[in-house]
Amino acid sequence: MPAGLVNALNHGLSGGSARRLEIRQRRQDGHEIDIGLSATHLETPGGRAGYLITFQDLTEIKKLENDARMQQRLAAVGEMAAGIAHEIRNPLASMSGSIQILRQELPLSAEQEQLMDIVLRESERLNTTIRSFLAYARPQKFSVARFDLRRPVNDAALLLRNSSELHDGHTIDVDVPPHEIWYEADEGQIKQIVWNLATNGLRAMPEGGRLRLMASVDEAAGRVVLTVQDEGIGIPAEEIETLFQPFHGNFAKGSGLGLAIVHRTVTDYKGEIEIMSRKGSGTRVSVHLPAHTEVTT
Repeated sequence: MPAGLVNALNHGLSGGSARRLEIRQRRQDGHEIDIGLSATHLETPGGRAGYLITFQDLTEIKKLENDARMQQRLAAVGEMAAGIAHEIRNPLASMSGSIQILRQELPLSAEQEQLMDIVLRESERLNTTIRSFLAYARPQKFSVARFDLRRPVNDAALLLRNSSELHDGHTIDVDVPPHEIWYEADEGQIKQIVWNLATNGLRAMPEGGRLRLMASVDEAAGRVVLTVQDEGIGIPAEEIETLFQPFHGNFAKGSGLGLAIVHRTVTDYKGEIEIMSRKGSGTRVSVHLPAHTEVTT
């Protein structure tokens, strides 16, 4: 028996009664595990004959407990931060509105107009960041309805083709089946997933390229799949694991929260995100969602 367990056992039974202990033990492969140890004296007609020991691997339970405590702390911080962000938005809107009125009514030099334009642009950028943060920090409110999953894909493509994100050399293709893919979810959240992934795909192709938006059903896995594929700069392997962390954005435009919102929404739906990317060869992001779908042909 490992020395650590022997010491814990002797200490636990020093009082003569059954004891429940929890210790951390290092395995031969170097990994540490949490062990629950219930020990008592084994009584026989001839007296005490040894110990009766019960072991339980508590590693996974401890992990879940730590995760739960972390989520509680994050929720508390998120609520506080959301309140602060809300308080910032109100005076920010007042300042932006005041600047717009002054810009229209005052005689300004070219330099003064340029400075006011900078203030308005930066105010809008800050407001966008706060709006994205609130979407990430606040608990998600679901408005579940039945809709055709092809619709948010087609809508995203149409909006992107008429947005400032589209540059010369960009091509947007939509690949969806000819039949409906009925799905029950919050359609606004699904649109947000497609939009955030697609805008990132366009930004990853500053010199142009093809962006493909796809929707399909994986009947074998019982899932629907939303896929966005670009021909952009790609993602280094060491950055993929941290890609969905808040404020991890690599592009000059954007709040750094788009992919974090995608990850949170997909997690809320108990889905998974699969990323295939090579630096310089583009990226393919597939969102797999549990399929409560009805596919008509």
